[in-house]
Amino acid sequence: MPPSTPYLLVDLARLQHNIDETARSARAAGVLLRPHVKTHKCPQIAELQLAAGAPGITVATIGEAEVFVSHGVRDVFIAYPLWLDEERGRRLGAVAAQARVSVAVDSEDGAVQLARHVAGPPLEVLIEVDSGHHRTGVVPEEAGGVADAARAAGLTVIGVFTFPGHAYLPEARHEAAVQEAGSLAVAAESLRGHGHEVRVVSGGSTPSLEHADATVLTEWRPGVYVFGDAQQWELGSTTPERIALTCQATVVSHAHGRVVLDAGSKALGADRAAWATGFGRVLDRPDARVIQLSEHHAVVELPTGALPPLGSTVSLVPNHVCNAVNLADELWVETPQGRRSWPVAARGRNA
Repeated sequence: MPPSTPYLLVDLARLQHNIDETARSARAAGVLLRPHVKTHKCPQIAELQLAAGAPGITVATIGEAEVFVSHGVRDVFIAYPLWLDEERGRRLGAVAAQARVSVAVDSEDGAVQLARHVAGPPLEVLIEVDSGHHRTGVVPEEAGGVADAARAAGLTVIGVFTFPGHAYLPEARHEAAVQEAGSLAVAAESLRGHGHEVRVVSGGSTPSLEHADATVLTEWRPGVYVFGDAQQWELGSTTPERIALTCQATVVSHAHGRVVLDAGSKALGADRAAWATGFGRVLDRPDARVIQLSEHHAVVELPTGALPPLGSTVSLVPNHVCNAVNLADELWVETPQGRRSWPVAARGRNA
């Protein structure tokens, strides 16, 4: 039986639909789908993605790579410009001895540090490019120079990648995809101009995926698409009918004529973008918003309709599902045979 509320509930049919539909879209576009598993952190869900045709997975940390490789995944891209020390180098080398591992590089010094601390066959690396998000990544025209430094350090350069994170803004999804394609095309040409073969051109976030340019990209790396969340709902990249994960919460109060639930920031996560209309939404009440969030309380305003009775259960949609999952030890999965528990095995593996 599921635990007491709050807990995370996954609709397996919706989850499988999201996985299959995105896999079909990738095949139709002629690109590979390498999903980012930091969203779900769950080996059972990675198995579903691999079974649907993904050649491998994307992770953010060595710790996540260790978990998924220990569960049998044999192709992992760490999409993060690691700065290695001796201990992290040892761990990364151990993972690379069990699976094909590629790693992000976005500086000459980072490439040298990577090569210095990982023994064994040369690591495969992708040069990270800034396509407009302005977080990490080199200017596209400079990608060839970083690739030269990586090659000189003994690494094997296989391509370029970016994260179009600025697609997480209303009305920015298409423009972010255009900038992504343009930046990656320039970066790939920079590598070729320096004598590097470009085997991988990788991009794609969940909100930008609909507009991703398959004439430039060879690989997509979305993460949130498996579940959906309130951000994607508001951005228009998913619909309520496709949201596969909710936080089950109990109505504990009707104070001030509103619904108060037992799921606060320690269950939902505290993310709220500046443009978001609330701290979360209610799956079957599109007009409802979580207007106040504390550690163990979610206050929901319902503009219309009767309040759900005290003691009843409400399905909340977290704003940012990745954070909600990382707060949970397990996912409860709704199947035709009943509910079962899947561990969030990579929870907290942030290093």
